[in-house]
Amino acid sequence: MLKTATSSPASIASGFHALSDPLRIQVLELLREQELCVCELCERLSVTQSKLSFHLKTLKEAELVRARQEGRWIYYSLNLVQFIALEQYLSEYRRFSPLLPARLCRDEP
Repeated sequence: MLKTATSSPASIASGFHALSDPLRIQVLELLREQELCVCELCERLSVTQSKLSFHLKTLKEAELVRARQEGRWIYYSLNLVQFIALEQYLSEYRRFSPLLPARLCRDEP
């Protein structure tokens, strides 16, 4: 079951913040291919588990990834619904914000 996306200003900001770090982008790129456990992510990214945990926490708080526990392992996968919410947010600018030239400010009454 997919978790529903939220499109509040805080959720949008959290999503874009999570996308602002190169290591988090690398995590997302790996998860595009398949669900992975923490140990596999650490190995493929050559990072320590403590460093990766910080970044996974940020991605989870932004709802960009989901975590599920199986035995003692935690597996991560993309939460595509949240990616759709961010994509829709950006598309609103493209569709409804025409690029108009700036109006000149005048000191005249």
